[in-house]
Parts: sequence; C-alpha cells; structure tokens
Amino acid sequence: MTKKPLPFLLLFVVLFSSILNLTTAEIKTLTINSDARSMILFEKFGFTHTGHVTISVKQVSVVSTRDTNAPIESSRLGFFLLSEEALLQVLMEMQQNQQFCVLHSRYILNLFNFGELSPPPQSSFNHSYPVSAPNEYSLFFANCVPDTSVSMVVRTEIYNYDSDGSRDYLSAGLTQLPTLFFLFSLAYFAFLGFWIYICYTNKRSVHRIHLLMGGLLLMKALNLICAAEDKHYVKVTGTPHGWDVLFYIFQFIRVVLLFTVIVLIGTGWSFLKPFLQEKEKKVLMIVIPLQVLANVASIVIGETGPFIKDWVTWNQVFLLVDIICCCAIIFPIVWSIRSLRETSKTDGKAARNLAKLTLFRQFYIVVIGYLYFTRIVVFALKTIAAYKYQWVSNSAEETASLLFYMVMFYMFRPVERNEYFVLDEEEEEAAEMALRDEEFEL
Repeated sequence: MTKKPLPFLLLFVVLFSSILNLTTAEIKTLTINSDARSMILFEKFGFTHTGHVTISVKQVSVVSTRDTNAPIESSRLGFFLLSEEALLQVLMEMQQNQQFCVLHSRYILNLFNFGELSPPPQSSFNHSYPVSAPNEYSLFFANCVPDTSVSMVVRTEIYNYDSDGSRDYLSAGLTQLPTLFFLFSLAYFAFLGFWIYICYTNKRSVHRIHLLMGGLLLMKALNLICAAEDKHYVKVTGTPHGWDVLFYIFQFIRVVLLFTVIVLIGTGWSFLKPFLQEKEKKVLMIVIPLQVLANVASIVIGETGPFIKDWVTWNQVFLLVDIICCCAIIFPIVWSIRSLRETSKTDGKAARNLAKLTLFRQFYIVVIGYLYFTRIVVFALKTIAAYKYQWVSNSAEETASLLFYMVMFYMFRPVERNEYFVLDEEEEEAAEMALRDEEFEL
C-alpha cells in the first residue's frame, strides 16, 4: 500500500497541540525506531526575533518496507517549521496534488533534508538555524517517501536569546510562568497559615475534614513552588534538574486530595455525619483510581511529546477521565441536598435544615462554576490567546482555583455558629415555608 501525505492528520496534530498548550521546549534527546509515519510533530514554540533551533541527528536509517534494494530519494525526508497561519496554504497544496511533498512547499521554513546527512556509517547532521520572523512554529519531521520507515536519534534545542545574551528555553508566551507560580505559591502558604490560625482559635469546631483541607492547601503550595522551580530551570538551562519529579508527586497528591475533599464535603462527612454511606464510598472508590490513571496520563503527556505514536491516545484518556471525575464529584452534593430535603419533612428542625440546604446549594453552584471555568473558559483562553500571551490562561486558571479554595474554605470553616448549626425558633415558620418551595430541587 502506497503511503501518501496526510493533510488532515497534519491539521489534527497541529490543532490538538494548540489545545494542549505544547510550548515548553526542554532540551530533548529522542529515539525514533522504525517509524513509518509521514508526519511527526516534535515541538511547538513561540519565537521572538532572536529565536534559534538547533537540531542534531545521528544513526539515521531509512528502510523500504517493500523493496530493500529500491533507491530512496533522501531530499524527500527532512525537518521543517510550520506556523499556524501557513497551515491552510500547506493543506491546500497537499490536497491539490496527492504526490506533493510538504518539504517543497513555499509556505514552510525548511531546515534540512536527509540529502545533507554525512555519509554512512555516521549518517549524522548538526546545525543551528536562526528564526528571524517572530511567530509560533511547530517543528515537524516529514517522510514523503512511500513505504519507508525511519530510525534515528534526534536532539533538539529550541530557545530565544534574552537581552543579556542568555538563552531562554521557554516559549515567548510562557517566560512569566516561574514568577507567576512562585507568587501563587506564596499566596497559598499565607492561606495555609491563616487556616491553621482559624483552626487553632476554634478547636472545639475542628473536624477531620478541616485537617484534610489544611493538607490540601499544603500540597497545592508545594505543587506550585515545584512548578515554579521546574519552569525556572527549564527556562535557564533547558532541563528541569529533577524538579519535574517533585512536581508530579505533589500534583498527584494535590489532585487526589482536592477531589476527595470535594466529595467528602458534599457528603457532609465529619461535620454532619461521622460515616459514609455505601454509594458515597463507591464514588470515592471510582474517583481515586481514575485520578491515579489521569496522573499517569499527565506524566506520559508531559515527559514525552507528540512524537510518540500513542500521544494523542494518552491525551484522550486524560480528558475522558477528567470529565468522568468532574461528573462523579457532583453526585454526593446532589444526594446531600435531596437527603436534607427529605429529612426536613420529618424532624421538625426547619431552620437548621434550611441553612444546610442553602449552604449545600451554594456549594453545588460554586463547584459547577469552578469546573466550568477551569475546563471551558481556560480552554477557550488557550485557544484564542496570541502565543505571546499564553501565560494569561495559566494566570486565569490559578486565580480561579485560589478563589474557589477561598470560597470553599470560608463556607465550611470551623466556626462554632456556622451556617449549618444555625438555630432560630422565630424563623422556624419562615423556614418551613421556604422548604416547601421547589428551589432546592436539582
């Protein structure tokens, strides 16, 4: 079967990498083994007018899968840069001529082809290319020779030069991330100190859930400080120096704790009841393993790249698991609202039940708003923001997360006369009337 250029595949991988904000260009050494793909996306990076791409290729081997003695046209295999603005023109060229090779397009920045390799057995190439036109480009390898597979070791360095002459390995729109993450980590450490003070001054009202909430704040702060260090070292040296390992560890603990805290608050565990029902335990048994899977997918996505064959699959797994978890954590809140509504008809404590219902309904709205903003609005910002302002989506996401934490912690703070302990006999009749209303039905 003859292999032809795949224009829709090219469009898909470029757009998918845009959605996932694939713009951190660490120095990477990648090994490609017997790969027959016509297009391989390596990196996506925002260049300034001082941008450079350094590519080192060695141990190159091109083998025909049909006729091992057939001559191979080396000029039809090579590396190039492609901007999103030029993508449609390239797609039109490929659709008009199915035999057209993207390496011959006038809309790409052609770096080099395999005709420039040193003679065997070295079969290597090493060169640095300046990028004088500021834009966001994707680094591709193209194989336009039908029925061939390629093996090689590729080392890439993509960077911009700062005004002082130092290299910056972060994309033009992400150079602010180390400072951004560091400032937010300070905010969470201050938040944690204030939370410890609140718990200490209200010892009698502290429940186990409040201790978990404090642990969540600690993990979030540590996660952000590791993210700041990770991005700083990548920015300066091109490698994370081990901070990525700590980042993934604290991210895993933080995400599992966040979903667990939301589920436990939604069930009323420890402050309304000392136990979990079977269906609530099942939600936790579903959410926690799924978060383990989601974090494994996140590590694979972050530590590899689109050059691996299953990269898109891992992204789909991550998105699917995230959606399932976001839906699952809503159920305990809905169950608590319905349970409180049913209880209010028989226990004669209308004012207290009305306060609890109001609190859980507000919490339901807050959780929905948080999930909507961090999944939909942040996604939209990543999609529409210019490459120079990609940090805005990160800033918006962290700001929304901090506001969510503040509202959630305020609503369920350890205070002796909190909303879910209100008792006012004079409001009993008004509360009973309110409970008859259908506003708490979801």
